[in-house]
Amino acid sequence: MKALLDTNIVLDVLMGRKPHAADAVEVFRLIEQGRVSGLLCATTITTLDYLLSQHLKRTEARKLLAHVLSLFEIATVNRAVLEAAMASRMDNFEDAVLDHAAQHSGADVIVTRYSKDFARGKSKVVDPRQFIVLMQP
Repeated sequence: MKALLDTNIVLDVLMGRKPHAADAVEVFRLIEQGRVSGLLCATTITTLDYLLSQHLKRTEARKLLAHVLSLFEIATVNRAVLEAAMASRMDNFEDAVLDHAAQHSGADVIVTRYSKDFARGKSKVVDPRQFIVLMQP
């Protein structure tokens, strides 16, 4: 299974945001165990760098970002993805980019806490709890 994680899931883990962190950590655990191939959108990496740098020393932020990069592949965001997102029926451009990056990268699912934002997208979308249940043997 190949899952693209929305930025909010990664932030739940890195910032320990309760009550969401527990399920997000479990999603990360599935990726660390190799049971799931994890993807992040390239735009998630730049957002993480910005937010981490606001709260941590630059060296600490980059070390944490490097760890995240070691766990995930990066979903391509290129001209085709951006043009498809612009032509999408989705209201939010950032979510449309995520949806089309997932499709372009062969993701089976997007994991997000905001599934309603993807209602007009083409990707299968689940929240972390649904994903954990889906991955149970």
